[in-house]
This record gives sequence, C-alpha cells and structure tokens, in this order.
Amino acid sequence: MNQPLIAQRSSFAVEVEAGRDYFWCRCGRSASQPFCDGSHKDSGLTPLRYHAERTERVFFCGCKHTATPPCCDGSHNRL
Repeated sequence: MNQPLIAQRSSFAVEVEAGRDYFWCRCGRSASQPFCDGSHKDSGLTPLRYHAERTERVFFCGCKHTATPPCCDGSHNRL
C-alpha cells in the first residue's frame, strides 16, 4: 500500500507548542489523527516530522492528499 487512506475530509485544527516536534500521520491509519501511532507499519508510508517554530493553531491535513504536507491546502475539496 503506497496510497494513504483518507482519515477525514477536512483539516485537523491543533494548538502546537513552540519548540516541540509533532509526527503527522501520512498513511491515514492512525487512531490518533492527525498524528502517528505506529499504524503505518507495512504500509510503505512513514510519518512526517513537523517542528513548531511558535505556539499557534495549525491546520493539519486530514485527507492525506495535500501538496503542502503536513498542512491542509484544501485538497480534500477535490476528492
């Protein structure tokens, strides 16, 4: 499997903390969306590290088809 599952057809709004790393789920299998829980094993996909430069709200992609990973670019509107 090299194609991600659609976890949600919208973004996940998350308050991130400056200086902290987050691991965005690329495969869509994680039960801890939008973050990785290790469910990608044998999927051919791995999580993407996101380092928060500042404390703010980030809109992480839920459909896993964004052209600007890990952030939502509205790709879910075309699925």
